Amino acid sequence: MRNNGEHDMARLHRPLVTGFPGDDHDHGVCRETVLATADAICRGRGMRFTRLRRRVLELIWDEHRPVKAYELLDRLRAERTGAAPPTVYRTLDFLLQEGLIHRVESLNAYVGCGDPGHVHPVQLLVCRSCAAVAELADDDVAQLLRQKAGQLGFQADSAVVELEGVCPRCSG
Repeated sequence: MRNNGEHDMARLHRPLVTGFPGDDHDHGVCRETVLATADAICRGRGMRFTRLRRRVLELIWDEHRPVKAYELLDRLRAERTGAAPPTVYRTLDFLLQEGLIHRVESLNAYVGCGDPGHVHPVQLLVCRSCAAVAELADDDVAQLLRQKAGQLGFQADSAVVELEGVCPRCSG
């Protein structure tokens, strides 16, 4: 059994967090595992994982593709009255702050984090054909970016790198 420090080091050296889902991907298990993890993370931090927070995270994980805030709002309005943009944005802010989702800046959308609750470097691979997203957490890439920025006198606080291209399914 590894101690927490060894577990964290192993995570840093495992660059692939979530790949592009294949035909054999069991999305139901994937989604339920993430929701249980999110619940445990929130309880461990003394935060409330409310029904709304859980539902928004479920909606984000319903598909392995980025979801826009207004898509989430439309889905919530179909289920409950009173869903409004500020409610959705506050919920997204909470999920981002707790490390449960990532924002795909180039698409103005959100995806679930494959390693929720842990601070880690983020590199997102975005398929321009089907909008699927894979998540990397390669510390070597993040360190190189910090080093290059530092050479220019810039102190980077965080970096999310997005690479656009074509996923294995779309490239045939």
